[in-house]
Amino acid sequence: MSISIINGSAPPVLFFKKACRVLLVSLVASFTVVSTAVAAQYAGIVVDAKTGKVLYSEDADSLRYPASLTKMMTLYLTFEALEAGKISKNTPVPFSKNASAEPPSKLGVRSGNSITVEQAILALVTRSANDAATALGELLGGSEERFGRIMTNKARALGMTRTTYRNANGLPNSAQMTTARDQARLGIALRQHFPQYYGYFSTRSFRFGKQTIGNHNRLLGNVRGVDGIKTGYTNAAGFNLVTSAQADGRSIVGVVLGGKSGGARDAQMRALVAKYMPVASRRGGGNLVAETADAPTMQAKAVEQQVEQQPAETAVAATGGSFNLPNNGPVPGFRYDGETTQSIEVAYAEPARASANPVLNDKVMPNTLQAQSRKIAKAAPAADVDSQITNSVARATTEPAPVADTAPAGWVIQIGATPDKDQAMTLLENAKDKGGKALNGATPFTVAFASGDGHLYRARFGGFSNQDKALSACKALKRKGFACWASLQ
Repeated sequence: MSISIINGSAPPVLFFKKACRVLLVSLVASFTVVSTAVAAQYAGIVVDAKTGKVLYSEDADSLRYPASLTKMMTLYLTFEALEAGKISKNTPVPFSKNASAEPPSKLGVRSGNSITVEQAILALVTRSANDAATALGELLGGSEERFGRIMTNKARALGMTRTTYRNANGLPNSAQMTTARDQARLGIALRQHFPQYYGYFSTRSFRFGKQTIGNHNRLLGNVRGVDGIKTGYTNAAGFNLVTSAQADGRSIVGVVLGGKSGGARDAQMRALVAKYMPVASRRGGGNLVAETADAPTMQAKAVEQQVEQQPAETAVAATGGSFNLPNNGPVPGFRYDGETTQSIEVAYAEPARASANPVLNDKVMPNTLQAQSRKIAKAAPAADVDSQITNSVARATTEPAPVADTAPAGWVIQIGATPDKDQAMTLLENAKDKGGKALNGATPFTVAFASGDGHLYRARFGGFSNQDKALSACKALKRKGFACWASLQ
């Protein structure tokens, strides 16, 4: 087909079509730029980590993209699985094609190979490796999509009412949103709930093969008191940073979202630490982030609807103060909802395609039933997983179960879990020696629960007459380096 040329030009109709295309492209580009600019607007908060008091806030409840701050939740769930004995630091983390194909920053592990859980943790806190984050998510959740739902459920349990997760690494997803306030809550929860693992966030560098991988957090070692936590960046998110700092008996957690550059973000955080650390309290230190039972694992659309309908000011886990944290005393964290003092043996035929990977379903069902959920998650399509888990729970609760160690009534505290009962008792003996007056009259005992093909033994003290005494004992043990949780028996 020939096109006639008039005075060296194309016909007017072609000019019109071309102009329309140019205008359309311009409008799309303009919309993209505006959207990015809005998403990357600044938001910040500084919280006294001992009292929950907000020392500084600017747009703290406005929705922003978390970028690699997402990995904080991936690590929270990893630490939780470690504490529960579902995985160990040496557990292999296999890399699927999906994980290996993630864009940088990454370790560059090939599909079919694996690293250890500890190497994955270090890769996340230093290089912020996207491939390692995805591999961890697939290990703990069975798939990245399912892990995203688990992450969102955990956010709700921690009171992060405006945060939604879709992946384990923070790579761009328009549905993955958070706020500065929610990230501060998560930062406090990481330090409060996992003191035994929190030191990973202070790692300056680690060796991986022939590489020496440095930490992206430039404030470590350069700002007095800073001990972590995490950086993040995408074009839409801007430059993000959550920082924990402790000095002179004071402790704060600060969040900067939407920085214009890495240098500007770091400078802002330096200024916030310098201004607000001196006015933070030396008193306090109770359980600021209480944890409720997670919501049932939902399909992605249901999660989105819940987030849209959930008001920002709703406190899921605790109330009090503009931070939705208690300013007057501690709140207990119920980390083991659904658990009893019985050890339930789940005796069902294993499906032909049972999973070898643990599925971290986070208190959606009793912990004693999680081995069965791992088999279901692998053998069934994702849409059928929740109904099968529900049916398994219903069947298991009708079967007789042997009674574990007799537990004292009232408040109890838990200090760890181990696959060996003698080790659990040794842990209790060490805690008794170091706990001092706080454990006077407390009764040590263990609770066995099914885990995979074996059992884990939870190490506990019971016999506390009220919440204050249980929390006081936990506080004393945490000062000695023990993990500790209080709950009503």
